[in-house]
Amino acid sequence: MAKIKIAQNPTFSAEVQVPRIGAESVPVNFQFRYMDRVALAALFDRWNKARDTWAEQTKRDGASWEEVTAGEIALQAEQLGEIVTGWDLEDEFSQEAIVDLVRTCTGAPKAVIDAFQAAYNPARLGN
Repeated sequence: MAKIKIAQNPTFSAEVQVPRIGAESVPVNFQFRYMDRVALAALFDRWNKARDTWAEQTKRDGASWEEVTAGEIALQAEQLGEIVTGWDLEDEFSQEAIVDLVRTCTGAPKAVIDAFQAAYNPARLGN
């Protein structure tokens, strides 16, 4: 029988289909930070609160599309910064590169977050 350690590795990899405007999505390997169930729940609580706060603020202040977009980019870059530890892109991994990815690849944040969440899905474990 195979033996494993209970402790998880501090990072894990997953392939993300990064959408490209006017082209096919490109598979890119991302390295993610592992979080236990409590840390993961706290992360999602923070994200939900930040999203709700931002939505309330933009509605209350009557923000322009540009302001809403800038806020969304900042929030998504912060989210990816919390979970991504590296990638196999030509651009070197950095916080600035994360912001560039979020700003220029509209569907990338959702694709990356979906891949991160999918890694925690028990259905992936199989038999």
